[in-house]
Amino acid sequence: MGNDFHFACFFAAFVISVTCMVFTFTNKRTDKLQNKLYIWMLIIVVCNSFSGMIIAIGEPMLPIVRSAMPVVLFAQFTYFVLHAALCPLFFLYVSIVSGLAYKQTHLQRAICSLPFFVTEIMTIMNPHFRWIFYYNSNYEFTRGKAEIGIYLAAALYFLMSILLLWFSWKAINLRRRFAIVYFFVIVVAGVIIQFLDQNVKGELFAEALALMGLMLAVEMEDDLVDVNTGFYNRKALRMDVNNYLVNKTKVDLVCLKVSNADIIQKVTGSANVDLLAEIVSGYLKSIVPRFHIYQTNPETFVLVILDRKRLNGDDVAQMLEDRFKQTWEFKGMDILLNAEIMSVKLSDELTNTVDLFYMVDSVVNDKTTTKILYSKDLDHILRRGEMENAIARGLDENGFEVYYQPTFHLNGLKLHGAEALVRLNDPVMGRLFPDEFIPIAEQIGMIEMIDDYVLRQVCEFLQSGVPQKYGIENINVNLSVLQCLKPGFVDHICGIVEEYDVDKKTINFEITESVAASDYEMLSVVVSDLKKHGFRFAMDDYGTGYSNMQSIFSLDFDIVKIDKSLLWGAEETELGRIILGNSIKMIDQMGRRILVEGVETKEQLEMLKELSVDYLQGFYFSKPIPQNEFIEYIKKEK
Repeated sequence: MGNDFHFACFFAAFVISVTCMVFTFTNKRTDKLQNKLYIWMLIIVVCNSFSGMIIAIGEPMLPIVRSAMPVVLFAQFTYFVLHAALCPLFFLYVSIVSGLAYKQTHLQRAICSLPFFVTEIMTIMNPHFRWIFYYNSNYEFTRGKAEIGIYLAAALYFLMSILLLWFSWKAINLRRRFAIVYFFVIVVAGVIIQFLDQNVKGELFAEALALMGLMLAVEMEDDLVDVNTGFYNRKALRMDVNNYLVNKTKVDLVCLKVSNADIIQKVTGSANVDLLAEIVSGYLKSIVPRFHIYQTNPETFVLVILDRKRLNGDDVAQMLEDRFKQTWEFKGMDILLNAEIMSVKLSDELTNTVDLFYMVDSVVNDKTTTKILYSKDLDHILRRGEMENAIARGLDENGFEVYYQPTFHLNGLKLHGAEALVRLNDPVMGRLFPDEFIPIAEQIGMIEMIDDYVLRQVCEFLQSGVPQKYGIENINVNLSVLQCLKPGFVDHICGIVEEYDVDKKTINFEITESVAASDYEMLSVVVSDLKKHGFRFAMDDYGTGYSNMQSIFSLDFDIVKIDKSLLWGAEETELGRIILGNSIKMIDQMGRRILVEGVETKEQLEMLKELSVDYLQGFYFSKPIPQNEFIEYIKKEK
C-alpha cells in the first residue's frame, strides 16, 4: 500500500485522539489518577500519529533528499520510545479502574515496571546498537532483532491487564467491562495486522479507536457527577464502594449529614438546593480530593479516605465536628450549621452497600447540635435497615399476623371486646413488635399497607360471626394518623369494611394521643366523617403525650384509653393515685367512657373498682394471642 494510505491512517488516528483530548479537557475530567493516565495514553497516540505522518512523508524522499534522514530517524525513535510506554500505561490504567492498584506493594509495582524499563533502555540505545530498527543502504526501514522484545513486553502487559480484569470482574460495572474488552480486541487486532504486514499501518488507528471507546464508556462520567456541584453522586458511591468491597480494599468512610440545611433558605431567601454544597465544598475539598467526595442528597456528603496511614476517618470526623462548631460565611452572612457525622471502616465494620445506604439515608434524631457517631453507635441505624427489609418481606411473604387482646367490663368482669395488634414474624430477625417496626413503616411509606392488612383480617374475623357469638361487642383497630390525613381516606376505609359486609359499629378505631394532637382540625373532620358511617373511636395512650385536653375536646372520641404508666404510677405514690383519680373523674365528666390498660394484678383491679372506670385490659386477663387461641379463650369465657 502507498504512503498516502499510511498518511491517512496516521492522520485519522491523530484526529481521533486529539478530539478525545479536547473532549476530556472540556469536560474537566483531569484530576483523578485514572484521568491523568488516560490523557498520557492520548498524548502518546497523538505524538506517534504525528511521527507517523512525518515518516509517511519523509521515507519516500530519502533516496532523493538525504538531509531528511535525521528527521525520519528522530520520528521513528520518538515513535518507539513513546509506543513502548503505551501498554504499561494501559496496564496501570486497568489496575486503577479495577481498584487493585491500591492493594499492590512497592515490590509488586517494581516487578511490574521491569519489562517497561528494559524495553525503554533498549529503545533509547537503539541509535548506537540498532537493536530495534535501522534504515539499510537502500533507505528501507528494517526491523532489528530486538523489536520482538517490544511486542513481547506489550503482550505481557496485555496479559497482566486481562488477569486484572478477570480477578476484579465483579468490581467493574458492565459498561466499563465492555469498554476495556473493546480496547483489548481492537488494539490486539491492529497490532497483529501490522506485525504480520508492515505495509498496513493500522496499529495507531486501532489504538485511537480503542481510546475513544474508553472515553465514552469510562472517562465520560456525566451520569456519575452532579453537574452543578461537581461532586460524585449516589450511583458513583455505590459503584466505587462495591469496587472496594469486592477487592477487599480497606478504606474509611465519613458521612456528613447537615441537619438544619433549611436555615440557608431562610437566611438567603433562595430555594437553590445546591447552596449548601457551594458553602461547604471548599472545606471538604481541603480534606480529600473532589473525586473522593460524594453528595448523595442535598444535605448529605460522603468522604472516602484511602490512605489510612496519612489520615483516618476518625481524624476527619473530628475535623468536621470542630469546623461545624464555627459559623460559615456566605455572601457576607454568617450561618451556623449543625451536622451529624458518622465514621466507619469499610470491610471491617461495614460490609455491604445496603448497610452503607441505610447509614447515608438515616434520619438525624437531634438537629440542634453537631456530633460524631462512630461504628459502635451505628448499630441502631443498621438494625433499622434490617427492619426495613423485614417489613418488605413481611408484606411480600405474608409475615404479618394479627393478635387479639381481650377487654372486659369492670362491672362483673364480663367480656367486652378486643384490641387487634399486629406482629411480624420474620425469618431473619425473628418476632418483631409494633413499637419497633410501626414508626419505621410510617417513615418509609409502608404503614398504609400494614393498616389495610390488619383491618382486612379483623373484617374477615368479624364476618365469620365467631366474635359476636361469644360476646365480643367490638374490636379495636389502630390507625396511623399519617394514613388518616391522606385524601380519600374515609372512602378507602368504608370500601374495605363494606367489602366484607361487616357492621361498622363493631369496629372501634384507635388513634394515639400524642399523634392526634399534631393536626386537630383536619383529623377531627376525618373522625367525624367516619363516625357518621357508624364507626367508633378511641384515644389510645392517654397520659403519655401533651395537649391532652385539646385532644379530647377537639376529637369526638367514644372511649379514652388510659395508659398503663398512669395505673402503675398510682400504685407507687400517693401523687400518682391522685393524678389517676383526677384524670378518670375529668374524662367521666366529659361523657367519655374509660378503658384502663396494663392491668396485671389483683390489687390494681381492686383499686380501679374504687375509681369506677368502664373497661379493663391487661395481662391479668390475657396477653395478646393469635386468632385461633383467642377463639378458644373467648369460648371458655362464655
